Order: sequence, then C-alpha cells, then structure tokens
Amino acid sequence: MMYGAEDFAGTWALQRNIQDHLDGQHGVLEGRAVFAASEQTDLKYEETGTLTLENGARLEATRHYLWRFAPGVVRVTFQDGRPFHQFVPSGHAAGTDHPCGEDFYTVRYDFTRWPQWTATWTVKGPRKDYVSRSTYRPMPSRT
Repeated sequence: MMYGAEDFAGTWALQRNIQDHLDGQHGVLEGRAVFAASEQTDLKYEETGTLTLENGARLEATRHYLWRFAPGVVRVTFQDGRPFHQFVPSGHAAGTDHPCGEDFYTVRYDFTRWPQWTATWTVKGPRKDYVSRSTYRPMPSRT
C-alpha cells in the first residue's frame, strides 16, 4: 500500500535509539512528531523530544522538515527548502542518500507494520559513525 499526506497528518509518538560507534555512546530520544498541513500536498514536520544519553545527560532536541508528496514519492526538504532526500512511502523503502560535507547519510524506511513505521539512518564520516532508528506510533489524538 502507498501512503499519502492524509495518512501521515497528525501527531505521532516518537522513540529514537542512537548507537554511536565512535565513542560507544548510546542515546534514546522520547518525543513526538507532528505532521501539519502546509499546502495541499505538503506537510510540515516538527519533531520535539528529550534525548537521554547513557551518561545521564539530557538534551532537548527539535527538527523541522517539509514533506512534499507527489505521485509515488515523498520529497523531504530542509526547512529552508534545500533538498534532503526522497523515498517511496510503501513497504521497505530505501531513501536517496544525502552527502553532507564529508559525512554520508543513508536511510531505510519500513512501513510494513503500518500504522507503526520506522526510519533507520546510517551516518558515516571522518568524525561520525552512528545508526539512528526512529519508531513512529500513532497517538490516540492523532487526527
């Protein structure tokens, strides 16, 4: 099944597990992701949460993106409109890679347990080597 903007719209519970292979640090982010209407086929993505590291440090985290829905594809841009990546919102989906300076980001989505879904990012670079797995679950008042 192919999912569209109407399927993502609303508020999702978010849990992200981050395993940093360079310093051996593990972190868990607990928060929420809100997909709010921007234009007819676009959704603004706003993520807020608290990242707790193994050493006990707690950090507040936010992210903002724009998800642009076109037939068979979602194009994700940064808040300022610069392209980030794109993917097919169905089944197991590999997103396009995103080079950022000397760092290289790859993503895989899994929509096979909808309405729960995941996004797994692998990031490699001279000063980065981590895997970040985000799990999204519908919140009761998601609509």
